[in-house]
Amino acid sequence: MTDNTKVLNLLGLAYKAKKVINGEENVIFALKSGKCKIVFVANDASLKTIDRIDKKCFFYNTMINRDFSTDELSRAIGRPLVKILALTDQGFYEALVKILK
Repeated sequence: MTDNTKVLNLLGLAYKAKKVINGEENVIFALKSGKCKIVFVANDASLKTIDRIDKKCFFYNTMINRDFSTDELSRAIGRPLVKILALTDQGFYEALVKILK
């Protein structure tokens, strides 16, 4: 099993545990309140969206990942057209960091 598959499976588990926020406005609100541990932005999202989220993550000192497409993120959590999602749980975040390193 590749690392990307492991990350996507972990995101699916986190979503079922209600530890994932999706949608641009919801993620920005969660960033402002300090809930986000890592933000995933689809690599095929618009440049404007990627730039806005990148700046917000930099400002709020939050890790960002752009390794996955809209289709991959959508399949991981079982929802259509997912461009942005954020992980909010420390335990899932630590497991994710182990996979990514």
